[in-house]
Amino acid sequence: MANDPQKIRFAPSGAIYMAPAPIVGGTGGTAIPTDLGDGNTAPVGYQAFGYADESGVTITPAIETQPVNAWQSAVPVLYNVQSASFSVKATLIETNRLTTELFFGAEWVEVQKDGAGTGVFRLDLSSNPDLKEISLVVDWSQKAILYRCVIPRAMVSDRGAIQLSRTELGKYELTIQAMDFSGSLGYVLTNDDGVSESS
Repeated sequence: MANDPQKIRFAPSGAIYMAPAPIVGGTGGTAIPTDLGDGNTAPVGYQAFGYADESGVTITPAIETQPVNAWQSAVPVLYNVQSASFSVKATLIETNRLTTELFFGAEWVEVQKDGAGTGVFRLDLSSNPDLKEISLVVDWSQKAILYRCVIPRAMVSDRGAIQLSRTELGKYELTIQAMDFSGSLGYVLTNDDGVSESS
């Protein structure tokens, strides 16, 4: 195959979307998108996080293996899968309800006074927090070339620190880890001709 600079890809446009995780082995709940989308519209039932910082999104598939050694060979004769993982990492820079609730792992509730809302919202951080399952979609594109990564069932596995500064914007660094969903960690959709068999 000859070198082809037209098959070098960037991701100048994209978005990250979230919805409640679908019901495992049940019916109802979030319908996982199976279409590629148009690169601009959120999948049905999903909400956008808004802007991420200029480092974009890091998607990491990983497989950890263990070598199987044999008396008759100085090198492994087989590798056995120990674990598999699929993670998405991004630093979100829009302060909105969706982003902050996922970052803090709790929900905003309006403070009431005399049975009426006060316009002040409170977020309680539990000493024994519930771990919220979500569904995640990451879209990115370069002109007409579209990609969509779908993680049906996931959970936040790591959070960065918020730096409060006079000159630095607020950032919400999140690592989201895929969990098993009927034998799948997720999937990627694309219309990229670079991956077609005829290329």
